Amino acid sequence: MGEPAAAKITIDPAFAVGPVRTRTFGAFVEHLGRCVYTGIFEPDHPKADDDGFRIDVLELTRELGVSTVRYPGGNFVSGYRWEDGVGPVEERPARLDLAWHSTDPNLVGVDEFAKWSAKAGVEPMMAVNLGTRGTQEALDLLEYCNIDGGTALSEQRRANGAENGYGIRMWCLGNEMDGWWQIGHKNALEYGRLAADTARGMRMIDPDLELVACGSSAPTMATFGEWERVVLTETYELVDLISAHQYFEDFGDLQEHLSAGQRMQSFISDIVSHIDHVKSVKKSTKQVNISFDEWNVWHMSRAESKVPSGKDWPVAPVLLEDRYTVADAVVVGDLLITLLRNTDRVHSASLAQLVNVIAPIMTEPGGRAWKQTTFHPFALTSRHAAGTVLQLAVESPLLSGGTTADFPALSAVATLDVDAGEAVVFAVNRSATDALALDAAIAGLGEVTVVEALTYANKDPYWQATAEDSTSVLPSENVSVKVDGGRLTAQLPAVSWSMIRLALK
Repeated sequence: MGEPAAAKITIDPAFAVGPVRTRTFGAFVEHLGRCVYTGIFEPDHPKADDDGFRIDVLELTRELGVSTVRYPGGNFVSGYRWEDGVGPVEERPARLDLAWHSTDPNLVGVDEFAKWSAKAGVEPMMAVNLGTRGTQEALDLLEYCNIDGGTALSEQRRANGAENGYGIRMWCLGNEMDGWWQIGHKNALEYGRLAADTARGMRMIDPDLELVACGSSAPTMATFGEWERVVLTETYELVDLISAHQYFEDFGDLQEHLSAGQRMQSFISDIVSHIDHVKSVKKSTKQVNISFDEWNVWHMSRAESKVPSGKDWPVAPVLLEDRYTVADAVVVGDLLITLLRNTDRVHSASLAQLVNVIAPIMTEPGGRAWKQTTFHPFALTSRHAAGTVLQLAVESPLLSGGTTADFPALSAVATLDVDAGEAVVFAVNRSATDALALDAAIAGLGEVTVVEALTYANKDPYWQATAEDSTSVLPSENVSVKVDGGRLTAQLPAVSWSMIRLALK
């Protein structure tokens, strides 16, 4: 083995991308599998509170540093009747969930989610059904949630126990309406006109809402690009954000899996081009940005993602319960780096999902809650990324894997919090085989000292956490990190995520 390949970065406060947005660290709770039932809600659990919420999950949600939570879907929302989930629980109807071939008992609905959000300290992000329903139902839900009183629906909420409106600011105008799998799937013009009508009506109730139009469900959609053009042509002056969804899977080529951040970057760059094309054509002064409100590693071709079928309509079946590896966690860390690096245009993001379903938090019914590998880079990034995102000058060896060619081995971003006197470097070595020697020019930061340097890696990148062993592989001190004058050096193992915190003098 020779010397590790060298990668260089330059960190300078003069090159700011934009603010670190707390909404970058959002998550997603859908009525899917065990995310809600035996996930956030399990009244018979020994650690359930008086409202039936699992206290251990609430604690882990706060530790994860989640800022916003999107609800109630996802595919689920395109067939959802929100009225079924309010009022006396014993009077609520059980309904078929066609999206996931399950039964929803409606024990958790809008009011419970609002209450859980307050306990978890997260901002609720509500999605409306534009699949089987439309503008009027969305307006009704907004009235129920946000009007303090004096109307039929606001008084109904008050009678159900919530005296004041919930003040929900962010609203998704449907979900993945470009997808053939979506109940009520529409073409771009059909959806764009419905979304515009709905947005116009919602703004008549509250002009200051932040509205998200459905973008493409993936960059591989045949309609990607044209969908954005048509939808934004109809909605541009009425919405604030357009959504992006993208998942990444390891098909057995580790090097290709580690290119996920590069593929996300390409998707973001393309979406920005499509947004700005419409802005230019419309000669608009308004800037629409991106809500990347579904992203994660999802091994969707595996057996655990197969939905029930036939006459089997179970409540909260085991679905999409991926067990994540160290490599998956490194990819998640890299995807967060990519989102931060695009903070000027990505104004919100939601890790899909929060509990049990392709999630960083896992639970046992009646038993333990534990952290998957992906928990750690998310929690550390959400905790320590603050202030301003800095654009880095990067020199790195190039890699190729599968269908992705010539992408940098080093993926990195830095944040600078002047008020706290701290700069933080987040770095991923995307190489499946070789270490990287990081050389960072940091003279622009002035005199600094290393506060903390952690690296998440393992000699077996396919190690998985379990309920029995979730702690034997954790982010550990990187003793190779050194600061000498205006330079910082570090050794980054293959398939690794690192965080280096620097105190400014």
